[in-house]
Amino acid sequence: MVRPVVMPKLGQSEEVGKIVRWLKHEGEAVTLGEVLFEIETDKALLEVESFAAGTLLKIVVAEGATVPVQSTVAFVGEPGEPVPEVTVPPSLPKQADLVPSQVAHRAAGVMTKPGQGWPSAGIEETQPREVLPPGMSVEEPHLLKISPRAARLAKQSAIDPTPIVGTGPGGRIVERDVRTYLEAKGCDRLRITPVAKRLAVAEGIDILSLTPKGSARRLTITDIETAIAERPQPMTRMRQVIAERLTKSYQQAPHFFVTVSSDVTELESLRSELKAQGTPYTLTDFLLKATALALEKFPTVNSTTDGKSIRWHGRIDLGFAVALENGLVVPVIRNAAELTLAEIHNRAQQLSAKARAGQLTPAEMTGSTFTISNLGMMDVENFTAIINPGESAILAVSTVIAQPVVKNGQVAIRSIMKMTLSSDHRLIDGALAARFVNAIRKTLEEISLWRGSIW
Repeated sequence: MVRPVVMPKLGQSEEVGKIVRWLKHEGEAVTLGEVLFEIETDKALLEVESFAAGTLLKIVVAEGATVPVQSTVAFVGEPGEPVPEVTVPPSLPKQADLVPSQVAHRAAGVMTKPGQGWPSAGIEETQPREVLPPGMSVEEPHLLKISPRAARLAKQSAIDPTPIVGTGPGGRIVERDVRTYLEAKGCDRLRITPVAKRLAVAEGIDILSLTPKGSARRLTITDIETAIAERPQPMTRMRQVIAERLTKSYQQAPHFFVTVSSDVTELESLRSELKAQGTPYTLTDFLLKATALALEKFPTVNSTTDGKSIRWHGRIDLGFAVALENGLVVPVIRNAAELTLAEIHNRAQQLSAKARAGQLTPAEMTGSTFTISNLGMMDVENFTAIINPGESAILAVSTVIAQPVVKNGQVAIRSIMKMTLSSDHRLIDGALAARFVNAIRKTLEEISLWRGSIW
């Protein structure tokens, strides 16, 4: 029996998925639960297993394609079985493909190019339409009218023919127009190495827009490679989602910031003792536990608001930001208030490892009620964080720095760590924010508590 393989919906916000790599080829045997392909979601690279055993009869969606969830991407069945006819879902365009890139590319000396990249006769230079207010209009897309010989000469000369004024029929750019333009721009005097020009032709670089670097005053392959590197690149799906969600959060939630300095000298000494005993707790472990205790005392901080109503969360689900090469993810520790320090440590270690391996599931990255962003390992004295959508506050933790402080009337060198709470001022006022972040500070500094039964 032929069974379709569909693009799974792995989270409530997931509407599309991108197939990164097929691990099976057409005609290969597939066992139940065997990984068929990898997909890229908003936050991770995930493996998709087969829900049927048999043979991979047909791959409908190729690698690199982005299609809606629940779209048929392949068929599994017995060898020789007829495969149903199915319309291949069109690959959805990335958001970066929808920006009017012609002007941006030209500013960087790079020409947008159909096919191999250089304008051809009758090629339409299209830009996305904008919805404009009544009374306003936008120019219609126009055709770059250029003869084949003129287009070929422009390509061989590594120049963008768009600025050329055509003198042919209907304003068409003909070969003599390109030659006149080249002469007027002094192309015959432009010094460029042969290998640089070949690369410029191959990559669609307008050499007239480039300025040679160095004292040689001639374009080299380095100049061309720089122009290529400066091309606008599409943002990854992860970065697009981060940008969209945090921009929305910062626009909708009036952020209010409170900073305190915590003396973690004794806590750092305790950590060293525990490490020597074979228990290497991180500072984040203590922060997570101290924050969970504070959220129990101040449930308003663990709530959310849309500006009209308040939603209280009965559980404390702590998110902690993990930096990745192409963005960040926020794994969630469920029911953190019910966990011991050791349990928090083990769960954080497991989730961090999965995050860096790109193996977090959507369920492990959604539903947090409060988030900690710790940049302690990045040598920062202080910073503020943007509240994650669906939450009302986030704690930004900076590097522990040795500083002279007055303690018991004496100046001493202590380990000081700054923490900044970003709060949604619609729900949390300044006094509440101050009491909450100071509760975390006091818990971290109360070393007898950590040496007691808190774990």
